[in-house]
Order: sequence, then structure tokens, then C-alpha cells
Amino acid sequence: MSFSRRTLLKASAASAVLGGIGAPLVARAQTAEFTYKYANNLPDGHPLNVRAKEMAAAIKAETNGRFDLQIFPNNQLGSDTDMLSQIRSGGVEFFTLSGLILATLVPAASISGIGFAFPDYDTVWKAMDGGLGAHIRGEITKANLVVMEKIWDNGFRQTTSSTKPINGPEDFKGFKIRVPVSPLWTSMFKAFDAAPASINFSEVYSALQTKIVEGQENPLAIISTAKLYEVQKFCSLTNHMWDGFWFLANRRAWEKVPEDVRTIVAKNINAAAVKEREDVAKLNAGLQQELAGKGLAFNQPNVTPFRDKLRSAGFYAEWKGKYGDQAWELLEKSVGKLS
Repeated sequence: MSFSRRTLLKASAASAVLGGIGAPLVARAQTAEFTYKYANNLPDGHPLNVRAKEMAAAIKAETNGRFDLQIFPNNQLGSDTDMLSQIRSGGVEFFTLSGLILATLVPAASISGIGFAFPDYDTVWKAMDGGLGAHIRGEITKANLVVMEKIWDNGFRQTTSSTKPINGPEDFKGFKIRVPVSPLWTSMFKAFDAAPASINFSEVYSALQTKIVEGQENPLAIISTAKLYEVQKFCSLTNHMWDGFWFLANRRAWEKVPEDVRTIVAKNINAAAVKEREDVAKLNAGLQQELAGKGLAFNQPNVTPFRDKLRSAGFYAEWKGKYGDQAWELLEKSVGKLS
């Protein structure tokens, strides 16, 4: 499946027609034995929600209507921190969350987002489908959540600004940048002498529009689908962090489902994750030209000075201490020496 901005808009429009504004993407089946909610923070037209809709339909068909997965995109059920609370309490049964934000509950989950660690997607999937991903899933399980095997892609993160391009680490000095509610982001941008502000994604557009912050950082797919180009002038292709979404389930709700149905649900979720990875990579690759046409000015800085700055500021050494030798060794096995 090939994604473009037009595809995203069509998908968003289609979901609105199907269910009306604020309605889940999948219609309720009256005969379902299990009607479970899946919440996420991404716009309807993002590949994650497009693939999730296909996945939900496949699960319903393969379980003969026994399992009805209802999708609530775009922060309909609250902010990331609200929904993390709900997945733990059982208010929602499924939720996709960045490992970097999940780290507020499971500290090891943010190791995949270490600044300037991953050079490319091949390195990412080698780590996340291998030993590093297995280690993180083990830690998530200890926090009494169920986690699916395959992590979904959010893409490499880029830096946007309303005031100036970011060409080197010195351009971050004093820069007011929105970051997600996660200690790793705050730590990294403080190492660059920036002024990071933790703001939930649902409030990012207004924070940029009202100049509470000068800039933000997100993958191009989100910059596009959330229309952040309307309130930003520059986009620096820093590729500073890779970010992905763990597909989480409430343990009590998951264990209520018979094993044969659980097998079908997990199989389809993991298969959709792999397809979504391909979609996001293609989408991000094609979006630069499109966003440039909407007025964003692009530049591509050399990443070496950024990594050197993090090393000299003690960022890598500090986080190696927090994650522990085992997790850090698994990371460096994939990406090479950092600290």
C-alpha cells in the first residue's frame, strides 16, 4: 500500500463518513462476545490507524464476529498520560504508546529512543525484533501489562521551528522546544542547552500557534497529518531519535479472552505492525517534497557534532547508568559504541 497526503486525507474523510466525528473507526457488532476499545493518539489518516482498521476487520472475520475491536484515534479518549492510566485500570483494553512515554512506568522502554543512536531502519529492526526488543518486552510484562511482539513505527524524528533552522548543536542553545512528557527527551535537549517544555501531543499545535514554544520534534508523517507545517517555518532533518509504538493490552481484559481468540488477535496485530512499518517508511520518504510545497524550508545537518556534544555532556554515560549494563550492551550490539 502506497501512502501520500491525498491518501491520508481520503482516509480521514472516509472514517468521518463511516462513523461521524468522534465515533470509533469500526462499527459495533451486536453479537460480539468481546467488544474491546483500542485507543491511540494519531490522526485517523495516519498509517497506524489505516492498518488498525484493516486489522480489526480481519480479527472480526477470523473470530466469526466474537471479537470486535473498536478504534478510538486522535486522543478521543484523552492524552497519552490519561490513556496510560486507563490501560492500567481497564478503562481501555488496548493502547499504543511510544516507548519513550511508557518509560514513566517502565524505565527500560525508552532505551530505543537514545539520541542519535540508530543510523537507519535496518539497525532499528535488528535491535527491536531482536535482543533489545525482547528485553524491553520483558520489563513491560513485569509492569503487569501485556505487550505484543512487534513494535509499530513512528519514524525518525525531525526538528521544526518557527524562528530558525537547526544546523548544529549550538543552534539548540536557549531554543524553546516542545518535548513529550518523558525524562529522556528533557535530558537530551538540556544536554544541548535548549529549553525543553513537556507538553502532551493533543496541545502541541496550540502551543506552537501561540508561541509558547518555538519548535517541536516529530516524524514527518505526524508533522503532515497534524498540520504542524501551518505553524512552523523550518524543518531540520536531524533524525535525532527513532520512535515506535508498543501495542499494549490490559492484562485482566486479555486473560478473559479464550486462548484461540487471543492467538488470532495477536497474529493480526503483529502482522499489521509490519505492514505499518513499510507504510511509514514510504510515507516519510515522500513527504519532504510535499511539505516543502506547503512552505516548510528543509535542511540536513551533519549528525556527528550532535553525537559528540551528547558524549561530552555526559548524556550517554548518564543513561547507561540508568538502564544498566545488560540493556546498554544490547543497544550497542546493534548500533555500535556510544558511551
